Amino acid sequence: MRAYRRAHDRAARATYLLPRSETAPRRARQLTAAYLTEECGERISADQVADALLVVSELVTNATRHGRGDCRLRLSVADGEVVVEVHDSSPVQPRLRRPDSLAEGGRGIAMVRELSHRFSVLGGPGGGKTVQAVLAC
Repeated sequence: MRAYRRAHDRAARATYLLPRSETAPRRARQLTAAYLTEECGERISADQVADALLVVSELVTNATRHGRGDCRLRLSVADGEVVVEVHDSSPVQPRLRRPDSLAEGGRGIAMVRELSHRFSVLGGPGGGKTVQAVLAC
């Protein structure tokens, strides 16, 4: 786990390596809450923290469930935006599914896109991808 710091000992950006496990989403939520409420050096509203926690939970769940190996969570706050990035080594893009009221899952990416000011999937070296969600503060 690494956090990049700037003046006043506040983290401008934090990067965390999470294992591929069922506990990774919970740990990611804990790290995100601590970063946004104590470490980022910006004032983030409770609603914005709640939205970020939902986004982080969904993206880390997808990365650990469908990706290969560990995933990397990167958080940053700048210019009134919270940026959540989750990288995994799988090249498979997340899919939007048709809404199915009987399905237990499959609504997460739609929810992330709805909560995000901007949403993108970026290819990475070595065939992996980074899913980025930008939330307005």
